[in-house]
Amino acid sequence: MPPEIPLPLDADAVLWSSTDPAAPVLVLLHGYGSDENDLFGLVPHLPDGYRVAAVRAPLSPPWPAPGHSWYPIEGLGGRDPEGITRGAAAFLAWLDAHVDAGASVGLLGFSQGAAVSLQAMRLRPERFAFVVALSGYAAPGALPGDEALAERRPPVFWGRGTHDDVIPEALIVHTTDWLPGHSELSGRVYTGLTHSVSEQELADVHAFLVAQRPAEPAG
Repeated sequence: MPPEIPLPLDADAVLWSSTDPAAPVLVLLHGYGSDENDLFGLVPHLPDGYRVAAVRAPLSPPWPAPGHSWYPIEGLGGRDPEGITRGAAAFLAWLDAHVDAGASVGLLGFSQGAAVSLQAMRLRPERFAFVVALSGYAAPGALPGDEALAERRPPVFWGRGTHDDVIPEALIVHTTDWLPGHSELSGRVYTGLTHSVSEQELADVHAFLVAQRPAEPAG
């Protein structure tokens, strides 16, 4: 049975960089307490050739936290994999409704958005060309798509900082063990970086995205 979808994504709370239907799609998934405007600010730092969409997560954190979230967090250790799966399922429902099934789709997520990006790839390995996961992690536990994902091994860029004190160490260790067996993994650990994105990381992401762009058809 598919996981329960807690709330639909707001179809009106999506920012698009282009309306070119032929361009590959890059979807940006923000972190906890943020919204679609946050990562959309990265568009000038991303390579041309993508139709970028920034979506808003479906949940609201408990007051007084601002913004939106993909899944609840009850303390730094309270990241329930089932909540991550529900967030990923909500995103997949939006994707199916608004992006053509034949489109090339990549994901770029930060923090919660990175965890949901990887979880969505695990739920639907055939749907995504690649994932960029920044300051995030792969959720523990098995999913039905993991075996197919291990065979397909899509490109994944995983970037994180040495001074990130938001993601628990146990989840970093799990992700370090899990990703190489389920993806063509690249990325970097950035010395001194906190739970954020640096200019060097953006440059590395830019290079990764250039390499993932589908080749132009021969004329």
